[in-house]
Amino acid sequence: MCLSKRKRGEVARGSAWAMVTGAAIGIGRQYAERLALLGYNLLLVDMREEVEREAEIIAHNHRIKCDCKVMDLATLDAARHLHDYTVNQGYEFDIVVNNAGIFSFCDILNTSTERLERIILLHDMTLTMMCRLYAADMVKRGKGRILNMSSYSIWMPFPGLAAYSASKAYIKSFSEAFAKELRKTGVTITAICPAGIATDLYGLSKGLQKFGVKSGILMSPKSCARRGLNAMFRGKRVVVPDWWYRALIPICMYLPGFIIRPLRNFTMKWQK
Repeated sequence: MCLSKRKRGEVARGSAWAMVTGAAIGIGRQYAERLALLGYNLLLVDMREEVEREAEIIAHNHRIKCDCKVMDLATLDAARHLHDYTVNQGYEFDIVVNNAGIFSFCDILNTSTERLERIILLHDMTLTMMCRLYAADMVKRGKGRILNMSSYSIWMPFPGLAAYSASKAYIKSFSEAFAKELRKTGVTITAICPAGIATDLYGLSKGLQKFGVKSGILMSPKSCARRGLNAMFRGKRVVVPDWWYRALIPICMYLPGFIIRPLRNFTMKWQK
C-alpha cells in the first residue's frame, strides 16, 4: 500500500486555523490559497470588502471554513480590537501571516502626515502588537508560527523609499529578535524580505507585471507565498528569496551617488 507523501506544513483538512491579513488581493490572497491547499481553515482580514467574496471562493474550492473580517489595520488599537474579536469568536490560530502593507514611493517632504502615520502604524505598531498578542496565545499552547512581510528595500536606501524601507527594516529586526526570545517556546517568527512582486501594489500595469515575472526582475505573488510559507514551516528567522538577490545585498547597500542621482531623476515622475 502506497501512502501519498504529505506536503510541508500540511494538516488534516479543517483541523487547524490560520489568519492572513491583507488577504483580499495579491500576495495575501496567495498565502490564503496555499494555506487552504494545506488543509487550514482561514480567517481573512482586509479593509477591502472584496475579501468577503474571496473567502466564499476559497471555502467553496477547498472545502474548508473560510471566514473574513473587514477592518482597517492602520489604526492605533487595530491589533487589540482584532485580537479581542478573534478571542470572543473562539478562534485559535496555529499560523498568523502579517501581510497587510502600504507601499509608498514618494519623498518624505511630499508625503502627507496622514500617510506617514498609516505606514508606520500598519507596518510597525500593528504588526508588533499582532505578534505580541497572538504569540502569547501560541506560547500557552506550546506551538504556533508567525510570518511577517518585510522587504528587500531595507537594503536599498533609495530616495522616495525612506518611509517604506525604514518601516520594513523594523519588521526584519523585530522579527529576528523576537524569534530569539521565543526560541524554547515552540513558537517561531519568520520575516520574508522579497524583492519586487508582480502585484498592483506598485501601480504597475498588468503588461509590465507579466514582463517583470518573465524576465526574472519580479516574483509572482504565488511564488512569494510559497517561499514564505516554506521558510516559516522550516523555522527560518529571515529569508531572502533567490540567491542572486542575496548576492546583490552588499552592492545595493553601498550604491554610489553617481548611480543613485540619475536613477532618482528618472523615477521622479513615478513618485506618488
